[in-house]
Amino acid sequence: MFTPKYPPPDTAPVSVPAPAPTPDHTPVNLTPAPAAPAPASNRPTIQLTPGTTLALVGGGTAVVLVVGAVLVSMLLAVAITGLSVAVVAIVIRLLVKDLQKGR
Repeated sequence: MFTPKYPPPDTAPVSVPAPAPTPDHTPVNLTPAPAAPAPASNRPTIQLTPGTTLALVGGGTAVVLVVGAVLVSMLLAVAITGLSVAVVAIVIRLLVKDLQKGR
């Protein structure tokens, strides 16, 4: 269940053509042969088109806005809670002071 599933390996053989035999009376070409192409990888390539770039920018902007809204709302909740606790503390202090005067 948790074992990774690997893609099948690329089994196409990469062969380099052998140089053709040259007869003794013809001159030998001393220019190097072109290098063989690199084997293709199995990993898919990501191509960024203008549409996908726009979608990525839009998605990133949406994530930043949502995270910012959540953080601001949490800060606002803490501020409101602190303010309400301060108001309750002042009211209780006034009530206790009023009770002590009444004796």
